[in-house]
Amino acid sequence: MNTIIWIGVFIATFCIMEFMAWFTHKYVMHGFLWKLHKDHHKKDHDSWFERNDAFFLFYAAISIILFYLWSFEGFWLGLPIGLGIFTYGATYFLVHDIFIHQRFKIFRNANNRYAKAIRRAHKMHHKHLGKNDGECFGMLWVPFKYYKEAK
Repeated sequence: MNTIIWIGVFIATFCIMEFMAWFTHKYVMHGFLWKLHKDHHKKDHDSWFERNDAFFLFYAAISIILFYLWSFEGFWLGLPIGLGIFTYGATYFLVHDIFIHQRFKIFRNANNRYAKAIRRAHKMHHKHLGKNDGECFGMLWVPFKYYKEAK
């Protein structure tokens, strides 16, 4: 198997996951599974964990299944796709839960243009406490207007 193809599949999977995060966030989390996501917009409990954290389990399970298929069934695409999903999930956790929401108190001083833009876009998303009228459902790619505001 060609290493370039393997790396390409990994990178493509990581990039596609941004679309999947946007789609899932807009149409599933702010749709029929709002009940699991709403505590992320308006905390209604004292726990450090949120019902919203359950969405992590879905993509983790897909990644684990792909690792299994690669390891035990010889499905070579399972490894680069599984790693792409895993890497996006780890990046999402770092950016969303640690950097933006400060669930762990690190990366507080990041103040470059991208950091400001991503924080602002996410703040605009969270200004809506209900499931409707939301905006900025993606995570890593933010609308250009937030970069302009970050100047």
